[in-house]
Formats: sequence, structure tokens, C-alpha cells
Amino acid sequence: MISHALTIVMNELNQHLATTYGAGDGSPQVGLGNMAEGIASAPGNSGVPRDRLILSMVNIKEEKSLKNLPNHVRNQADLKVVYENPPVFLNCQILVVASHGNYTNALLMLSRAIRFFQSKNVFTQDSVAPGSITANAPSNTLDQLESFKLILDLYSPTMEEINHLWGTLGGKQYPFVLYVLRLLELKFKATQGEGGLITEILTDFRQALAGSR
Repeated sequence: MISHALTIVMNELNQHLATTYGAGDGSPQVGLGNMAEGIASAPGNSGVPRDRLILSMVNIKEEKSLKNLPNHVRNQADLKVVYENPPVFLNCQILVVASHGNYTNALLMLSRAIRFFQSKNVFTQDSVAPGSITANAPSNTLDQLESFKLILDLYSPTMEEINHLWGTLGGKQYPFVLYVLRLLELKFKATQGEGGLITEILTDFRQALAGSR
């Protein structure tokens, strides 16, 4: 599901760049990759490709404010209560890196990405193109997002945080910007139990018992 969320954002950004600024040579301008592997020196080598905007997840945190949700769901149709663990809501820190060999082009593409997320920082199943949900989606439907609301907020790290971040990734810094992808909901549908709804509460039970004698 994390992969599918990033794929949706990647597809939306790639479509925006292609339609607004032109597709260039027709190859994707945005990709997913682990920046810790470095940038490939030649096509086919290990590492992320050159001349692209790379989305790389560098941290995951749980959203504590949504931790204490109820562990049951009421179904008024059949008057049942389904008990299951509440979903986990994640905040993922996403590194957007311009891997272009030309420094001017790297800054140009990074600016375009920032402007895109400034104009559109909320992604739902109703606000994105259908192709962005299906293209390069995980093959197993259990790994796909059914409904989602992804919020991207710009995060400004300190110089110390930047130093630690790029030191962890290998020490070589490229033009980048950091976003927090908020409220990614992860849930596995596993019912722990079922019960009936309470539809009536008898308060005057003494009178009811006396009348039945």
C-alpha cells in the first residue's frame, strides 16, 4: 500500500510534467528509487537513473492523534457489530531528488515539482486520474489502496538534519526537497468477532417483573 500511494503521486506528477511542459523524449520524468543506492553511472547499472525526479521514502512515523479509534464497526442493515483492529495511519517523509547531470536542469525540474505540489497537495481517488491509480499498481489487489486521502506537506529540515540524512544515504547531496505524505491508512480486513446491536434498554425492570407474576 505504501508502494501504491507513492506510485499514484508519481503518476500524477509525471502526467503534469508531460502535459504542461512537454514529454521530452517520451520517457518517464519521475520514478521511485532508493537514493541509498546512488545514481547509476550508466543505463542498466545499479542505482537510480539519471535525469529524473526520484521519489524516495526516508522515514515513517505513526499518526498518534488517530491511534485511539474504536475497534468496532456498526452495520445498521443487519444489526450487527463487527470487531476489528483500527487502521494504522502513517506519515511518510518523501525525498524528491533531481538526479539530472545538468545542475540547471535539476533546479528547473525541482521547481516544477514544488509548483505542482503547491497547486495540488491532496490526492484522493476522486481527484486523481483513473490511470494514475492503475498504472504500475501492485499486481495483488490486497496491496492496492481502495479509498485514500494523501496529503503532502512541505517539510523544511535543519542543516543538521540534512547532514544526517545525506550522510545516511551515502554522503553525496543532490538538489532535493522533502515532503511529508500524511494520513496513509493501512488496514487488513481481519474480523475478530461479531455481535448483535443493542436495540432496546429496559429501565423499569422491577415493574416488568411484578407485572409478569
